[in-house]
Amino acid sequence: MRSVVTADATSTGPRQRRKRALAARERPKQFAVDRHPRLRGIVHALLRGGWSPASIAGRLPTEHPDDEACRVSHEAIYQWIYATPVSTLARELLALRSGRTARRGGAKPPPAPRIKDPTYIDARPADAQGRAVPGHWEGDLVIGKNGKTAVATLVERTSRFLVLVPLTGRDALTVGRGVIAATSGLPAHMRASLTWDCGAEMAGHATVTKGSMPVYLAHPHSPWERGSNENLNRIVREYFPKGTDITSDPKYLAMVACDINDRPRKIHNWKKPSEIFAELVELDASTA
Repeated sequence: MRSVVTADATSTGPRQRRKRALAARERPKQFAVDRHPRLRGIVHALLRGGWSPASIAGRLPTEHPDDEACRVSHEAIYQWIYATPVSTLARELLALRSGRTARRGGAKPPPAPRIKDPTYIDARPADAQGRAVPGHWEGDLVIGKNGKTAVATLVERTSRFLVLVPLTGRDALTVGRGVIAATSGLPAHMRASLTWDCGAEMAGHATVTKGSMPVYLAHPHSPWERGSNENLNRIVREYFPKGTDITSDPKYLAMVACDINDRPRKIHNWKKPSEIFAELVELDASTA
């Protein structure tokens, strides 16, 4: 008799559990933020105060150590925000600092190429530390609207002479070819080194080294290691403000560079970078 009851219980138990699971799946779930009025009020207030979901979730145990109801994960807050109608969020003055009201969809962009075997600025020739020896350059990209356009900026450290390199893309192959084309025709003594920002666009640094001059990479997040280039980039932005497209027309870019190089500089006793650069180029020719 026992065996019959046991068999019956084991045969009906899974069915009942399956029915309960299906019923639970069908009815709408309550978001964690809405489970407790106090928690909802706290989350509302902190979001209005500009707190991020991570800050709210991380701070709740400290602010309310004895109230287990005041616990929620940052992911639960994000899910609640994204599920709330935009009109409701606007009416209640609730918003993420990013301004997003939905998750970003679509496939992730392919990862940027890693820079293999980088040679950092620490290995740069000692005479590049100062500005007495010409031919040491600094470089970077100035990016246009939505990251779709760009121009490479090259600055010779001694003269502060600027070269704008037209680009049709930001990939390593395009940037490398552009830099080589813009500099390989210079005299050898004016191609001593190039210090570039540690960006993926210089993943082909070995090709640039072979085709023009040795490339050294500044340390990540260290713009002061390319101070001359950073200063000139600000001037370039006068012609290409942020949020605008940057042309790849060589003639127009040459005109912009010429305009900038013809500005007298106090550091050169009011001589122009174009004048200083010409003197440096001619100096080697006269001593040859």
